[in-house]
Amino acid sequence: MPLPHFRPTGNGTVDPGAVVAGEHYRISVLSPGLLRLEYSPSGRFEDRPSAFAVDRRFPVPEFRVRRTPAGIELLTERIHLSYDEQAFGPTGLSAQIRGGVTNYHSVWRYGTPAPTLGGTARTLDEADGPIPLEPGITSREGFGVIDDSASVLLTEDGWYAPRAAEEDAVDLYFFGWGLDHQQALRDLYALSGPQPVLPRWALGNWWSRYHAYDEDEYRRLADRFDRHRLPFSVLVVDMDWHLTDEHVERRHGSGWTGYTWNRDLFPDPRRFLGWAHEHGYRVTLNLHPADGVRSFEDAHPAMLAALGRDPDTEEPVAFDVTDRDFVAAYFEVLHRGLEADGVDFWWVDWQSGPHSRLPGVDPLWVLNHYHFLDAGADGSRPLTLSRYAGPGSHRYPVGFSGDTVISWDSLAFQPYFTATAANVGFGWWSHDIGGHVLGARDDELATRWLQFGVFSPILRLHSGDNDFIAKEPWRYRSPYAEAMERGLRLRHRLVPYLHTANRAAAVEGVPVVRPLYHEHPEAEQAYRYPHQYLFGAELMVAPVTTPADPVVTRAAVPVWLPEGTWTDLFTGSVYDGGRELVLHRGLDDVPVLARAGAIVPLAGSGDDAAPGTGNPAELEVLVVAGASHTFVLDEDDDSGDGLDPARWARTPLALDATAGEFTAGPAEGNLDCLPAARTWTLTFVGVAELSGLALTVDGEAVPARAARHEDDGRGHRTSVTVEGVAPGARIAVRSPGLVTVAVPDPVERVFDLLNDAQIGYDTKERVHEAVRQDPVGALGQASALGVEGPLLSALTELVLAARGRT
Repeated sequence: MPLPHFRPTGNGTVDPGAVVAGEHYRISVLSPGLLRLEYSPSGRFEDRPSAFAVDRRFPVPEFRVRRTPAGIELLTERIHLSYDEQAFGPTGLSAQIRGGVTNYHSVWRYGTPAPTLGGTARTLDEADGPIPLEPGITSREGFGVIDDSASVLLTEDGWYAPRAAEEDAVDLYFFGWGLDHQQALRDLYALSGPQPVLPRWALGNWWSRYHAYDEDEYRRLADRFDRHRLPFSVLVVDMDWHLTDEHVERRHGSGWTGYTWNRDLFPDPRRFLGWAHEHGYRVTLNLHPADGVRSFEDAHPAMLAALGRDPDTEEPVAFDVTDRDFVAAYFEVLHRGLEADGVDFWWVDWQSGPHSRLPGVDPLWVLNHYHFLDAGADGSRPLTLSRYAGPGSHRYPVGFSGDTVISWDSLAFQPYFTATAANVGFGWWSHDIGGHVLGARDDELATRWLQFGVFSPILRLHSGDNDFIAKEPWRYRSPYAEAMERGLRLRHRLVPYLHTANRAAAVEGVPVVRPLYHEHPEAEQAYRYPHQYLFGAELMVAPVTTPADPVVTRAAVPVWLPEGTWTDLFTGSVYDGGRELVLHRGLDDVPVLARAGAIVPLAGSGDDAAPGTGNPAELEVLVVAGASHTFVLDEDDDSGDGLDPARWARTPLALDATAGEFTAGPAEGNLDCLPAARTWTLTFVGVAELSGLALTVDGEAVPARAARHEDDGRGHRTSVTVEGVAPGARIAVRSPGLVTVAVPDPVERVFDLLNDAQIGYDTKERVHEAVRQDPVGALGQASALGVEGPLLSALTELVLAARGRT
């Protein structure tokens, strides 16, 4: 059975003008900061694409080769390579990073461990806190190495082949871009292929639980979500959708693998899936394919026929990724009918190790590669949920990070783990938000984990097979339940912003989540705050990953703020950057910081958004005062692979702080994918009431439905709403008030802090009066007033942040 739609992309052959070669070595200069280094005792070199390197046909960069009695020296703008033309070794092959990255550590020698800022890992199964990470492509010394010597090769007929066995053969890629981490990442994507554009619906909330749902229970659950106004876009059905241990005779082995619906739970699967689609959900089913196809499966006779085997045998069809006929039948027989019933994509939960019948062939990589290609074979936008299978896995999103332990240590590790994966191009991690196994009930932990999920690539709630572990917000106490619900609604509203970042990840090579040092590589502080990360183009997030202090009743979050002015979108606090500080946040708040001028589009307005994740008829745009800035809102028809620019509509949004003007539109491109008329709410964050406001659409003055100002604990905000705007129209808001930043008064916020603090009433009164008289002076006498430790830290933040001087 052929695999006609599985074809390698790209060109594995390097331009001859970029090659320096000898009898046993070949050096390919792919870019000023990227070299391919090969050594072969037999003199045979490989030009076929590999699982990692799918396109080596780069434009030839400028470089020089100087031959000396000791060997060769190769120089690019970024790298000075020295090689003795012998078998690779630490004394004969080295590379110096040019440009003074460090005083003495920017030399790589073959065979010595390369420093690294980290990459990612295959799984967080059973992790309770930090685990070791595989290397990435960057380091503070300016280089990183990917060893591709053992990866499989992609062949012209759409299959793959293991490397020829050759002792001491080497094939590696040296990234030497100094501290330009973003350019190193762009080279990685050029070599290994870009991240795909995800379906827009994948950016909403996912519901998942390891639980034997039946059709009626899942329907009741969805109805309750609706009653609580909790939006979800993806429903996951874990392994109990198929026949499991209680239905499988022992002679067949376990029921971990299965392809036959459990009719006790889902008597009419097509009806269940149809109901899900009618209500706007996409559905994925869990797969554990390692045990092959046993005789009790509905598909067993068809598998035997497809493989030309005895139709009367009860022998199982073994799972074998090295057999191309089996792989073809795996899709055409086992999955195609289930997809026709309405399964939208697959959760490939491979847990059976990296080995197969062929050396170097990892079944997980094979599953990821072919599942993703198969998902897009009909022209739809492909998606899978599966584990990480090494460098190059970014081409097969979304990543499933595994079954973490429920603990604060696990939560604290995940922001770092997620952001650091960008160092190997892996941008779409999906965690078991809230944790999966073990641990203990902790409502605060569950809430903070969900809030991290709101600002992570994919928000997928999940929990283990335990009746007491569940993530439905109503199963938690107040105020935790309400905070969780607000988080889920906010995630749904973030989809327009996330989809813009989704396109940027694929087209511009900028992962949705990335470390601070990707934008601030020279700053020492950017490397000292691994829990803090960039989220899309406009936001910087520092999730709360520790419990609240029992006295202050707020959690402390150390952060670094780069130069500039930063506004917290949750609290409205305004901070001057260029400093390190500690923020303190109550249960409802997470440090989500926007630089002056930031523009963040959201679906709907207020706490709610319209059902579904499509291009919304109502948008709210948060505009942070303080500096001129532009942003382009990207929307498309969610079809094809997402790379055709003709399918996208792009709407420019711009704040001219000097002129006191904000403009939205006109949209350009595929206007047919947008609502014929849209309601825009423009919310200006950090501005006082907008005096002399003028609102125009295409130059014509129009009345605003509402022009309201509020200072409700989130800082000064003024919102203007205009209805019925065509996608090709241009909105303009003008007011002198857009030029200046309104800083919140600290007195009311200090009152709230003291009101919640678990301290004496007399102390509260004395401190509040001192702050009313002289906020900064009050800090000088804080100790005398009985304020110290975390409470003093929180008080200092509020007083100085309100002055823009923290």
